[in-house]
Amino acid sequence: MSRVAILSLHTSPLVLPGRGDAGGMNVYVRELSSALAQTGVDATVFVRRHSDAPTIVDVEPGFRVVHVAAGPPDMAKESLPAVVGDFADGVEGWIRDSPVDVLHANYWLSGLAGHRLKHDLDLPLVSTFHTLARVKATTGDPEPRRRMDAEAEVIACSDVITANSVTEVQQLADLYGADPRRIDVVAPGVDGALFSVGSRQGARAALGLAGAPVLLFVGRIQPLKGLDMVVETLAGLGRRYGDAQLLVVGAASGPEGEREYRRFTDAVRSRRLQGRVTLVPPQPHHLLSTYYRAADVCLVPSRSESFGLVALEAAACGVPVVAADVGGLRTLVDHGRSGFRVPDREPARYVEAVLAILDDPALAASMARRGAEMARRYSWTATAARLRRIFTDLSARVPLDCTV
Repeated sequence: MSRVAILSLHTSPLVLPGRGDAGGMNVYVRELSSALAQTGVDATVFVRRHSDAPTIVDVEPGFRVVHVAAGPPDMAKESLPAVVGDFADGVEGWIRDSPVDVLHANYWLSGLAGHRLKHDLDLPLVSTFHTLARVKATTGDPEPRRRMDAEAEVIACSDVITANSVTEVQQLADLYGADPRRIDVVAPGVDGALFSVGSRQGARAALGLAGAPVLLFVGRIQPLKGLDMVVETLAGLGRRYGDAQLLVVGAASGPEGEREYRRFTDAVRSRRLQGRVTLVPPQPHHLLSTYYRAADVCLVPSRSESFGLVALEAAACGVPVVAADVGGLRTLVDHGRSGFRVPDREPARYVEAVLAILDDPALAASMARRGAEMARRYSWTATAARLRRIFTDLSARVPLDCTV
């Protein structure tokens, strides 16, 4: 097996994460494709044309991005189901001219296209969902019924489903009836050359920060990510750390993004925190390490999280993480050792966890060391090697036929 078509309909590895619908999945597709290419796999990433970029962008030897015309470039994500067929048509035309050995669909929209292509081209399908509608529904973030049905359809016909964590394996089985024998845990990685322990003093100097404690939030501004918990946590530090600063790196995202941004700014104003909160626009991925290194604590209070790439990157930079006790964060944050996991949505619990770290430099240093040690177990090279083995195994099997 040496050729894979990676389907990423709604988001491109060439787009800056943190803006619009671009996030951890962009990083995943880019880093995975690069790592696959370095193992000898020829990776072609198909994305929907959303700009005037060239049809083919050669990122590096063995890794290219192909822009497929499917609807107007500026279509909202919520309208994209209507152009899945057009996207699949474009990908199919390309593959018939340049055959591949396996399809790897990312997210449910790509899964729908991949499901059709699997049958049209008689190819095995590997599906990675990144988030699951039925999981989001249980945490107060309902998704359209058509997405839930589509995910169930794709899950039932995927030759292999990759899960980011053991928790996601259980969710796939419990909420979708997925066959555990067709689920493989393939955890994302972190680039150790970019994200590693460095000088906090140097990072703060580079960002123009003083010596006060720094809390950090990195992510898209949308209800799912729980930025309201972060603001309440800063407010809850009270006079004890009345000079503490909060850095928010990200921008509004999705249909509720602007409303969530207004909620965020209103909360900052009502809590009289204007001088202590800095909103930083989305940064190129390679620059994020400076923000991580500058922080005393990284907060990841997501309502659901299939993996939690921000938590892994922060840990790799030697920063204790305080995160929600959900999804893949249960694997990435070793409670009491590399950070704390908070079991509910009570701001007081986040305040308590942050204070425990700020009040105890020895504990903070120990958590930083253990988090960095943990992060070294995750690499994109290992992720690519695991997927390559899956792809090779599938090339010797008859693809699953869900039409029988």
